[in-house]
Amino acid sequence: MAWAENVEKMLKDTDVSVEEEVSRWQRHCIYRVPKYIKDLNPKAYRPVAVSLGPFHHGDPELLPMEEHKRRALRRLLRRCGRPLMEFAVAVESVADELESAYVGLGAEWRGSQGKRERFVEMMIVDGCFLLEVMRVTAAAGKHVDGYAPNDPVFSSHGVLHVVPFIRREMLMLENQLPLLLLKTLVAVETAKPPEMQVDDFINWMVLRFLSPASRLPAYGAALALHPLDVFRRSMLYGQYQPRRGSPEMLELTDIIRPAVELRAAGIQFKPSEADSLHDIRFRRGVLSMPPVSVDDSTEYMLLNMMAFERLHVGAGNDVTAFVFFMDNIIHSAQGVALLCSVGIIENAVGTDGEVAKLFNRLTKNLVLEPDSALDAVHKQVNAYCREPWRVFRAKIVLADRYFKNNPWALPSLTSVVVALVATVLQTVFALLQFFKDNGNGSPAAPSPK
Repeated sequence: MAWAENVEKMLKDTDVSVEEEVSRWQRHCIYRVPKYIKDLNPKAYRPVAVSLGPFHHGDPELLPMEEHKRRALRRLLRRCGRPLMEFAVAVESVADELESAYVGLGAEWRGSQGKRERFVEMMIVDGCFLLEVMRVTAAAGKHVDGYAPNDPVFSSHGVLHVVPFIRREMLMLENQLPLLLLKTLVAVETAKPPEMQVDDFINWMVLRFLSPASRLPAYGAALALHPLDVFRRSMLYGQYQPRRGSPEMLELTDIIRPAVELRAAGIQFKPSEADSLHDIRFRRGVLSMPPVSVDDSTEYMLLNMMAFERLHVGAGNDVTAFVFFMDNIIHSAQGVALLCSVGIIENAVGTDGEVAKLFNRLTKNLVLEPDSALDAVHKQVNAYCREPWRVFRAKIVLADRYFKNNPWALPSLTSVVVALVATVLQTVFALLQFFKDNGNGSPAAPSPK
């Protein structure tokens, strides 16, 4: 059979060792988001202002930015005084690694020499554009040499109206550039070999652009994979709360209860001192959580980080676990209001109900690893709430809140109770009357003769 012969031939042609397979998969870090993930919110993964990398290069709606990319390349070349050929040779030397970063890279970018040159050209143009955007933004509104003060992109006007879209789209998984590319370009621009380039500088430069208030990675940290990776890492530092407690408590597997129920059981909430998603802790009846600002970009940012965790083996599930935790603890608009009142949530999207719906959308079709990063917090909080007197307290508080929020319910309940008591009394009196009549008032039956 022809198909069997083809399979046998493929087995011989593709016979690779486990070590080679491991090496091949390790180089992958930029993915096309599958339809089963993307269907949740397709707009969250598709750029509308600029394409970075090959996956959206050439999209018709993104073509207007290509002219500005070329202008940025010319300005960078004039400023540094290095010939373009030096950049091309340097990027060509790492082109295999750059290609391997993209999973499912199209045939139009790989294969013949002409396709490789096209790939290298695209990498240089997009990388230099990103360097220039970050440079202009770092100038903090000051005029940058080489650009007109009324430049639509590289001016204070562009920083205000265009750069926010570029910044947001740098966090889309399908729109990533490897930081190895930026490191290579900066090495040529500064006339310093790549081995003299400190990875920290590249990490810090990108993170300062994406989120100026974020905590910088520790000195000596490895070069991040891409902008989404360096931003995600900035949100994950420090240790999780360690597991402790009785064996019975550690065996509990249920999810955490909503904030409203936890407050009813006597648990207090406060914002953590750090903004790391790891800094969620429960001690002596107090649940501390990192402050979270919810705005128009929050959904895009979290969806892309969760997609990266689902597609990149070894990335962990830290962001996914946090989103799952937040959805359960918020549960409703009342939960959002409670967390806003203590400074844990900063709502910049609208009503409390909209925030609750946002986190509910994020967890649709969500797959959480059995050993979640926040299991220890889940179990300790739930064990605390299971103490008998706290269960009783929660029921009393929730009942009191229910009647306060539904004033019509108390009269209705009172009417039902009165009707029930009246029915019971009526039944009791009827029974008493029945027994009384049978005992005293009925005539005796005649004796048979």
